[in-house]
Amino acid sequence: MTPATELLTLPPWLDLAGIAVFALSGALLATRLRMTVVTVIFFALVTGVGGGSVRDLLIDAPVFWVRDPWVAPVVLMTALIAWFTPSRWWEGKMLDWADALGLAAYSVLGTAKALYYGVETVPAILMGVITGCVGGIIRDVLAGTPSILMRPELYVTAAALAAALCALGTLAGLPPGVVWSVSALAGFALRGAALHWKIELPAYSRERE
Repeated sequence: MTPATELLTLPPWLDLAGIAVFALSGALLATRLRMTVVTVIFFALVTGVGGGSVRDLLIDAPVFWVRDPWVAPVVLMTALIAWFTPSRWWEGKMLDWADALGLAAYSVLGTAKALYYGVETVPAILMGVITGCVGGIIRDVLAGTPSILMRPELYVTAAALAAALCALGTLAGLPPGVVWSVSALAGFALRGAALHWKIELPAYSRERE
């Protein structure tokens, strides 16, 4: 059994900010597709809490946002901000960098929570990846756009790096604060490098013999 760690929790304002960033990415996709306000809100909710909800269901934990009085209002407010603001406000790379930070942090959060609930090391790493990525994947599938999972850019890979370092550091008995910080920074650095230098994974090219 993987040694359990104390449950990782982010400061409430930082946790809500991360959820808002993910929710905003979903809402903005819906506005670009010229959807209704109801669809914009739904996309914000799915993207903001989708990964964490799937994780909690898989590890048999209470679904985090159902018991938190602030998450749903923040998601709703974020969706309305996207609906009522000009699209030009959200152009450029600012949202991508904020999303990269949220991806790294929530991949670590998901892994640490899975370990806390007694999940074994490799499945806990996958729970971290699910926490960071699944909301965006569900969003893309619903929108009929190419999912981040199907693109060669380093996104899921960055989540996997952060999650793996968190699990391995915890397994080694290192101080939790150090493990979480280093893991999140490593995931953010890899995603940031991919954004800056447009680093991508190679596609399969071996021809059938």
